[in-house]
Amino acid sequence: MVTPLGCGVDKTWNQLIDGKCGIRALRLEDLKMNSFDSETQLTTFDQLTSKVAAVVPTGTNKGEFNEELWLNSKEHRSMTRFVAYALCAAEEALRDSNWFPTEQEHKERTGVSIGGGIGSVSDMLDSAQLICEKRLRRLSPFFVPRILINMASGHVSMKYGFQGPNHAAVTACATGSHSIGDAMRMIQFGDADVMVTGGTESSIDALSIAGFCRSRALTTKYNSLPQEASRPFDSGRDGFVIGEGSGVLVLEELEHAKNRGAKIYAEIRGYGMSGDAYHITQPPSDGRGAILAMTRALRQ
Repeated sequence: MVTPLGCGVDKTWNQLIDGKCGIRALRLEDLKMNSFDSETQLTTFDQLTSKVAAVVPTGTNKGEFNEELWLNSKEHRSMTRFVAYALCAAEEALRDSNWFPTEQEHKERTGVSIGGGIGSVSDMLDSAQLICEKRLRRLSPFFVPRILINMASGHVSMKYGFQGPNHAAVTACATGSHSIGDAMRMIQFGDADVMVTGGTESSIDALSIAGFCRSRALTTKYNSLPQEASRPFDSGRDGFVIGEGSGVLVLEELEHAKNRGAKIYAEIRGYGMSGDAYHITQPPSDGRGAILAMTRALRQ
């Protein structure tokens, strides 16, 4: 796991049970506008109506996301932050499951299904700035592979040599659930014995935050009280808190897991999907879409 509470399952869990909160006040550097002049950066920051975010802590201490290791090294220059988060989370999941196959057959039977919502919007903003400044020749040759959602799955696959199904769901807030459910079905259909699956996102940047602000989706009442801003079931709720991170698990066919003595935490017994067919952002008040998805999952 890579979360605003820290990197790793143990770090996140311990912070959670200690009552810690990963939400803090937004800072100018969080906007990732290094290619813009300081005046533009300050004006953009001032115009954002929501100024709280759940940001992954960075640094070299244990439990922090090490940018030098995951983002700034030569071998990772074609990667964006959401891909690096997925790689970090996948490494922890694979180590916990003790699944690092060396035989070709096992690699061919291991797939990856990691999705994301919007990818690297900050890359798009920087690239658009190059066009405005008539400096298109400075555009990175890695621009396209950096922004593609499927590159999270792709980089995990390439790092470990997994040649099974390589899949990436892009379904906004449902992406992680869809990725895991799709991975389960790939195993059920016999396409793989093991799937590395989950979701990843890095949307703490100027354009993403501005877009959500303009749609009036983000909280604005608690800018001075960031740790009180996330209150999904409270009468004083006025929007959600934008965040980032990655969660990845190893999903495995039951008998395959038993035969190799794998640690088994849980079993997925059913998976259901539905569409509200109602509104672009709001679910129907009667919850019929969610009920339909749960009913379909229970049928399995």
